[in-house]
Amino acid sequence: MGDIVYRDYDQEQLDWWYNARGRCKEIDGLKADQEAGSEACRNKYRCELNIRLGDMPREAIDIYYPEGDGPHPIHIFFHGGYWKSNDKETSSYVADSLVPYGAIAVIGEYTLIPDVRMDELLRQCRQVVAWVWKNAEKIGGDQNRITISGHSAGGHITISMLATDWPAYDPALPPSPLKAAVATSGLYDLVPVRMSSQNDGLDLTEEEVANFSPIHHEPRCDAAVWLPVGGDEGPEFIRQTEEMAAAWAAKGAKIKATVEEGHDHFTIMNQHMDGKCDFAKRLRAHLGIG
Repeated sequence: MGDIVYRDYDQEQLDWWYNARGRCKEIDGLKADQEAGSEACRNKYRCELNIRLGDMPREAIDIYYPEGDGPHPIHIFFHGGYWKSNDKETSSYVADSLVPYGAIAVIGEYTLIPDVRMDELLRQCRQVVAWVWKNAEKIGGDQNRITISGHSAGGHITISMLATDWPAYDPALPPSPLKAAVATSGLYDLVPVRMSSQNDGLDLTEEEVANFSPIHHEPRCDAAVWLPVGGDEGPEFIRQTEEMAAAWAAKGAKIKATVEEGHDHFTIMNQHMDGKCDFAKRLRAHLGIG
């Protein structure tokens, strides 16, 4: 063992526990399934793709529509990738657990680091939420039933949206535009991320870590929050999840964490492609969909 750099970990151990892709032996097949599932969603659901919200190419959303007359509940999803990879086009598979059950699925996008810094990345995500709230009726949705979720870095984004002072961001918005949230396998304390090899390409500063670690922020939305994490994800992702839940519960948030046994960082998400599975059913029940 080398010198201890964080908690009980030396550098090699810390890098290992934050290397979600490297620790997943079936990563290539699981990601291929996500891509195929996303393409299938574009073919089987009515959708509007690449609706531009800003000047940068990735300031855009995709919308997937259910059948029937509205107003429908609206769900916003943000992908992961350590804020520096992935895109909405390969993340649309989540629609399979939402659209057939009456929800509009909005797949959000944001410009990746290092093309922007974290403050701008989060601004673009807030822009998605604000657009959805303002355009809910126009797209056939219910402005009072907007929910949100995200995976990994998208879990960080999700909690950051719940910590947003929405009237300060946009006076047109209410204090709590989001009614429920699911952050799966999220990153809520950025200190170990900055200290790990995942900081390559991110170059997070100490100031950014302090400003953008949502575990230290105040919950502002009156939203029920669920934090699932895979039992096979390793001690750091589980610790981050459990400590995040405890921190916000102490501040009065309606929040719970669950460890999903038998799942890793990617299999936990691929459950979205089976809308009839137990995880998808619990997801919709938490979000008030169906």
